Parts: sequence; C-alpha cells; structure tokens
Amino acid sequence: MQPRELKQLPLLLPIVALIQYFASTTINHYSQPITMFRLYILALISLIAAFTAKAQNTPTFKINAIPTPLSWYNQPDSFAIIGNKLVIVAGEKTDMFRDPNVTYNTDNAPKLLFEPALNFVLTTAIQHTFTHKWDGGAIVLIEDSLHWIKFCFEKDYTGTKRVVSVVTNNISDDCNSIAVAGNKVFYKLAKSDNVITLYASVDGKKWLLIRHLQFNHTKPLKVGFLAQSPTGKRCRVEFSNISYQAKKISDPYVGE
Repeated sequence: MQPRELKQLPLLLPIVALIQYFASTTINHYSQPITMFRLYILALISLIAAFTAKAQNTPTFKINAIPTPLSWYNQPDSFAIIGNKLVIVAGEKTDMFRDPNVTYNTDNAPKLLFEPALNFVLTTAIQHTFTHKWDGGAIVLIEDSLHWIKFCFEKDYTGTKRVVSVVTNNISDDCNSIAVAGNKVFYKLAKSDNVITLYASVDGKKWLLIRHLQFNHTKPLKVGFLAQSPTGKRCRVEFSNISYQAKKISDPYVGE
C-alpha cells in the first residue's frame, strides 16, 4: 500500500533556510556558543511544529454507516460521498496487482480506507459501466503493499462482467469466479480472527461464498473501497448500500 503523499518538501525549504540564516548570523555576530545552541533549538521546535500541523491537516472523510474516519491512499480523479453512497472516479491506467510473472507490479488505484475492528462484516453494492478491459470496483483489505486482498467486480479479459478476487502474499493470485449479467452486484467481506470470507449476491439477500481463507497479519489492517481502470482513461464506480458491523460471523456458509 502506498503511503499518502504528504508533499512536505515545500514546507521544509523555509525552515532549512531559517536554520542556515541563524547559523551564519550567530557565527558572524555572536561570540557565545550558547546563543547558537538556543537558535538551533528554536529552529528544531519550528520544524517539529510544522510536521505536526501537516499531519493533523491530513483530510479524513465520513460515510454514515462507518463509525471511523476514512482517508485516501492514492487520490482519485474525483469522488463524492452522500450518506451511505460513495462514488470514486479512477484515472488512467490505475490498478492494484502484483503479477505472478513479475512483469507487472503496480499500486496506484485510488482507495478510500479505514481501520476496522478485529472482527467485522463490510457489505456494499458495486456498480459501473464496464467500458474498458479490467475496469472495476472493489472492496480491499490491506496490511501493507505486499499483503492484501482485492475483491473486485470487473470487466475481465473476455469482456464479461465478473466477480474476481485477488489475494496477495508478496505475489498476487487471480481468481475469476461467477459472471454477472447486470452492471451491479452486492459484495460482502467478513473477518473472523484470521479467517476472511468473501461473498457475492445479485440481490443483497441470497449470498454465494466466493472464497474462504486465512489471512495472517502482524500490522494493523485497513479496509475500504477501490476503483481502477488499468487499460482505460477513467472508471466511475458507485458504492451504495454500504453497511459495516463490528461482529464475528458464526457460520461462514451462511455469512451470519
């Protein structure tokens, strides 16, 4: 997972200049070393304060059904949040995949993520127009850039609208599941301790188990929503009927 781009270099330049100025002024005009030390401490405090202010100003967003704030990892072309509905527009050649042939590794798709509870269930409907090959919208679960799950509704290599799951442990697998006739499908991702279960449904009521696997991790997880357009210029994905519950499912074959 790529870190949020902080763009801190412009912030640092005036502080570095301040340190250089104080240092040269002190050497030229002061004879007591303690004065130079105090000025360096002042500059250091200013530097720390600037970084703290920048971190505190990192924007977060709220979706009604999700109790914790969400943050962007890779910015979208545009987005909108209205209640429990999220729209993400991914830009040109955006994707998240680590090719088993090690010829294509990328992680530039926009993702809106939050930190979930230890056990949880996240559901959403995913809808888009399937314009270009591999255009898709997904639920993602991420430990870091080498360990993650992407549960995607995408236009596959044959042009079919398909339920696809990608589990990455250094290298990605690529599992094509059921075809879907329409442009909309319901997805559910359930985490119970170290077990992840993925479900799909055409109506949001009757769920089909897609994958059931262990996902061990040592770092905090992030979960959320992704849009991608690996071969196209853009892909607009709508996530609706978003629901989040901090609970542990008791029967993975039922999903409850």
